[in-house]
Amino acid sequence: MFLDLHTHSVSSDDSKATAEQYAKWVSILRRKGYIMDGFVLTEHRKFDLDMNYMKIAKESDVIILRGSELDTNYGHFLVYGVTYELTRLIDFSNVGLDAVDLMRVSSACGAIAIPAHPGRFGIGLCEYIENGADFSGVKIVEHLNGSNRPGEQERAENLIKEYGYRAVGGSDSHIVSSLGICMTEFDTPVYSETDLVRELRNGKFRAVKLSDTL
Repeated sequence: MFLDLHTHSVSSDDSKATAEQYAKWVSILRRKGYIMDGFVLTEHRKFDLDMNYMKIAKESDVIILRGSELDTNYGHFLVYGVTYELTRLIDFSNVGLDAVDLMRVSSACGAIAIPAHPGRFGIGLCEYIENGADFSGVKIVEHLNGSNRPGEQERAENLIKEYGYRAVGGSDSHIVSSLGICMTEFDTPVYSETDLVRELRNGKFRAVKLSDTL
């Protein structure tokens, strides 16, 4: 199963794409011969508890899940399996969240928080990995990111190799046409946020590019 784990819709303040437009783009990619099963909307600094994409997902035969991308003192983190309890304990709008605390509280609430685009200059985990903080809770990082700039992919790959992290992929899409450029392939089907957290913890996944699905 192929899922794009890092996307942004108009619910984020810097995206121009809607969930409906993304779903239609998946259909276009499929007609071109690519395989894509769905995507996760990881909105910036928020979680849309009141949003329900079931109708769009059913009509388009596309899996649409929800997550968040949060700002921390050690870079951006993607959070999957967000629960109501987690939104009460963590202020998603806070741009200075403690990353170590975020990982701990997320895990306690049945969710998982992983570093986004770790090779990104200025805000990636590579900038902080040697500052003495306890990063033992990091097991997975985003390997392939469709918005990486020159040099950032290499930094992420060196980090993964040095620390033995598992790796996921996501487009970091803010416009429709970049959806699916990078994805994560799962050995076991993922149909819900609960499934996603379970499979990320199981470790049977890998980062892929869209061209790998042909």
